[in-house]
Parts: sequence; C-alpha cells; structure tokens
Amino acid sequence: MKPFKYILLLIIASSTVSCGFYSFTGASISAKTKTFQVNRFENNSLLVEPGLEVDFRNALINLLENQTNLTNVNSNGDIVYEGEITEYRISPTTATAQQTAAQNRLTITVKVHFYDKNDAEAEFETPFSFFYDYAGSDQLVGSQKSTAIDEIFERITQDVFNASLAKW
Repeated sequence: MKPFKYILLLIIASSTVSCGFYSFTGASISAKTKTFQVNRFENNSLLVEPGLEVDFRNALINLLENQTNLTNVNSNGDIVYEGEITEYRISPTTATAQQTAAQNRLTITVKVHFYDKNDAEAEFETPFSFFYDYAGSDQLVGSQKSTAIDEIFERITQDVFNASLAKW
C-alpha cells in the first residue's frame, strides 16, 4: 500500500508544477502575464439598452478579478479585452392558441477581441451569445430585466474566460 501512496503523491506533485500558472478555476496563464485590461465595449446593437456596455465591462472585470490573480490596469495590459455588443433582441419563442407570445427570449451577443502580449497565437475575435427566456405575459422591466441581463452576462463572461484563459 505504501508504494501506491508514493506514486500518487508523485503524480500530484508533478501535475502542480508547470511552465505557467494554473488555478482551480481552470485558468492556464503564462508566468509572464501579470495584468489585464478591459477596454470599452461599444453598444452597436439595433435596439440599444442604455448602460449595457458598462454593465458588460464591469461583469468581465469582476469575473477576471475573482477567478485570476491578475491585476486590472487601464493601459498596457498583458492581456486585453475589447469589442462590441452586436445584438440585444427580444423575440417570441412560442405562441399561444390566441396567437400571442407564450414565451419571449432576450438574446445578447457580444463580439470580443482578445489580445495577449505574450502569446500572439492565443488572440481571437469571436462573438459570444446567450439568452434568457421569460413568460410572454411579463414585461422585461425592473428586477426581471436586471436578472435577465445578469444571467446572460454571467454566461457570456464565463465563456469569454474559458476561450481566452482556460483555452476551452
């Protein structure tokens, strides 16, 4: 039984040593990367929700601060995120017998451009999209709108994190 413990310990020890930084959030960050920068995201959707670009930027900064040891900077970051909100759309998803919407869907799409000063091959420009469904009889206002946007941004920012730092 003792050789098994030593082999297991050796495997665990060797898996924690690597050429970069690995966190329990799945991030695989180069040891050279110390800072991140999130530039302004323009809101270029046809239906403009005021303040949406600021909310997205703040959600991305919060996620990066909570899931990495990187420092947020205003300029000259080792990794940089920027882009635009390309879609904010409300559409019916199902109908009732009276030909009214039984359920509506809010869809938000954000095109993200990711730059990595230490790894040019890791750079990408990709749209990320998610949706929130709600009852057709409800109005998307107040706390329901806040909940919808928060849930969508939680998913989109996690997808951006996975694509840029977790390499999923």
